[in-house]
Amino acid sequence: MNNPAEQIMAANKSNMEAFEAAILKSFAGAEKLVELNMAASKAALAESFSHAKAALSAKTPEEFMSLQAGFVQPLAEKSTAYFQHVQAIATEGSTGFTQQIEASLADAQKAFGASVEQLAKSAPAGTETAVAAFQSALSNSQKAVESAQATIKKATEAAQANFAVATKQATSLTKKATKV
Repeated sequence: MNNPAEQIMAANKSNMEAFEAAILKSFAGAEKLVELNMAASKAALAESFSHAKAALSAKTPEEFMSLQAGFVQPLAEKSTAYFQHVQAIATEGSTGFTQQIEASLADAQKAFGASVEQLAKSAPAGTETAVAAFQSALSNSQKAVESAQATIKKATEAAQANFAVATKQATSLTKKATKV
């Protein structure tokens, strides 16, 4: 496949397939999140009704307060587990999506670079300076894309770390509040 147009068309087809795969992974992550939310909602509803029935059958204020404390205290652990599941789903989805896009971009850059190289070989005499300038610009743009990808990756990792810290702090505060 020495024809530059064929190389670009093949790269475009590959990119479209990669994009489709990334979208399907995104939908899979959304499905997991919906399943988690449904399970959490169903469990919370069942626990609420169970607690309400127990509270209605309390004979003394002490028994009622004990039931209330027993109901609120496990919420911290359940909230932490829920947010850890959400974080795991988000991390899995973003990691897969990022890897797919990075691989696709690398393939596209490689194919485009090969096409430019082929065009440079068949360029008419006297255009060497223009071709070299174009190749230099292409190389610089690829380096800029790689730099942006690295920055985005670092920002994503920092955001995930901050989310984990916030989850731990929220859990700690909830546990302290329920001990009172």
